[in-house]
Amino acid sequence: MWYIIIIILLILFFWFIKVKSKVDSNQTETDLESKRGTQSERALLSKLLKSGIPSQTIFHDLYLRKNNGNYSQIDLVVASKVGILVFEVKDFSGWIFGTGYKPQWTQVLNSGRDKYNFYNPILQNAKHIDDLKKQLKQLENIPFYSIIVFYGDSNLKEISFVPKDTYVVKSGRILEVMNKILSESMPANYSNKREIVNLLEQAVKNGENKEIIERHSKNIKDMLGKERVYN
Repeated sequence: MWYIIIIILLILFFWFIKVKSKVDSNQTETDLESKRGTQSERALLSKLLKSGIPSQTIFHDLYLRKNNGNYSQIDLVVASKVGILVFEVKDFSGWIFGTGYKPQWTQVLNSGRDKYNFYNPILQNAKHIDDLKKQLKQLENIPFYSIIVFYGDSNLKEISFVPKDTYVVKSGRILEVMNKILSESMPANYSNKREIVNLLEQAVKNGENKEIIERHSKNIKDMLGKERVYN
C-alpha cells in the first residue's frame, strides 16, 4: 500500500506545482497588463504575452532619461536573444502613405477628401533607438529592430524606403514579423544582460513618477510651440 500512497503524493505534488506556476504566470501578466499606455499598447502587450514571449523580457511604457535631463517615451521594448525590439504603436484609420526618409506621412480619409499629415513613425522610433544606444556602451554593439505597429481601420496603402531592420506592420501580422526576426537573425552578443535589464526596468519605473510624466508632457508641448501662435 505504501507505494500507492507515494504515487498519490507525487501526483498531488506535480498538480500543485502546475497550478502554482499558472497562478504566478497570471499574476505576472496582470501586473504587466496595467492601465498604463494606450488601449492599443495594452492589446499588443497582451498579444505578446499570450504568444509565449516571457513577461520578464517585455518592458511597457518606458520613460528613458536622456543626457540633457529630458525624457524619451517609448511604447514597448522586448529584449530578445537576437537583440532589442523597439515598438512604436499607432492608432489610425484610412489610407496611410509614407516614405521612410521623409519627415511627414499622410493619412487620407473620406475617399481622398480629407488629408492629414503626421510625423514619420520610422524617424520617431529611430530617435528612440538612438536614445537607448546612448545609455550603455554595450548597446552600441547590440542589434536593434524597429517595429511600427498600426492599430485601427487603416490601410498601409503606399509605404516605401523602409530601412533595414525596420518593419511597418498592421497589428494582425505582428507575430509573423516577430517570428521572422527571431528565426532569421543571429544571436546577439550581450556582455552584461543584467545591466540592460536594470536600464529598462528603471525606464518603466520612471513612468510611475507623476513629476516625470508632467515634465515630459510639458517638454512636448514646448517643442510643438502651439501656445506661441497668435491668430
